[in-house]
Amino acid sequence: MSRTTLSRRAVLGSAAALPLAGLATTSARAAAPMMGAATTRFNRVTLGDFEVTTLLAATTPRPDPHSIFGLNVDKATFDEVSAAANIPTDQAQFFFTPTVINTGSDLVLFDTGLNPEGITSALNAAGYTPDQVDVVVITHMHGDHIGGLMGEGGATFPNARYVTASAEFDAWAAMDNGTFDAKMRPLAEQTEMIGDGASVASGITAMAAHGHTPGHTAYMIESGGSQLLIAADFANHYVWSLGYPDWEVKFDMDKAKAAETRRRLLGMLATDKIPFVGYHMPWPGTGYVSAKGDGFVYEPTSYQLML
Repeated sequence: MSRTTLSRRAVLGSAAALPLAGLATTSARAAAPMMGAATTRFNRVTLGDFEVTTLLAATTPRPDPHSIFGLNVDKATFDEVSAAANIPTDQAQFFFTPTVINTGSDLVLFDTGLNPEGITSALNAAGYTPDQVDVVVITHMHGDHIGGLMGEGGATFPNARYVTASAEFDAWAAMDNGTFDAKMRPLAEQTEMIGDGASVASGITAMAAHGHTPGHTAYMIESGGSQLLIAADFANHYVWSLGYPDWEVKFDMDKAKAAETRRRLLGMLATDKIPFVGYHMPWPGTGYVSAKGDGFVYEPTSYQLML
């Protein structure tokens, strides 16, 4: 074992520094204020030659989730399932997540959030401006998807063409719905009405996912041999919808059809190992699905779409 000898100068220098070290530690403890919970406003990944950017247009807590999910099961069952998944039984956090696909030739936005302010600020955070959007695709006509289309100054996306399913547009046009009349109907002449299997842009194909609304439509994104599904609202919660596809959801207009669609599309995602973006999935909204028992389990993406 070697023996280390300290000089008198080194010892005195170390001793002199000790009071200052104590002061620095005390000062640092008091320097940082509480910041509150926070998250990012966008998340960008790659899919083949495409860039896929999810946008957090809004997030808000909602009380009494059993009044929304699992309407056909009793409260005890709902609470048991929730507790087993380590989520509260009396409150849920809702996320509103539009998606931007940059194909290299088109900037395509799927859904627009609750209002122009939310979608515009999220786009700006991601480095985009509303006037750069070439195509706006509306998956369905619920207010949290069309709310950002129009503001007091007119259309939020002045250079865009609009795309939606004809079955969806026609169904809502026949209803008495103030949000549709204010946000979507004024854009009717600029909107391309499509059906199942239609191409929106290169690598983007419509896929019927009816039930949540009459013409609710998902979109398959394909580039470089990779696929991703823009799922919209066919499954709205990572536990209550995926684990229990037959649980009824308040906002599903045709509950039996919605359950059938959930099983069909979740089965496809699990079998083919295709990732998806869920509009209301936990932020940043991207994940995979695996079959488990009579339902499915949600697996958030980690680095798969970064490679």
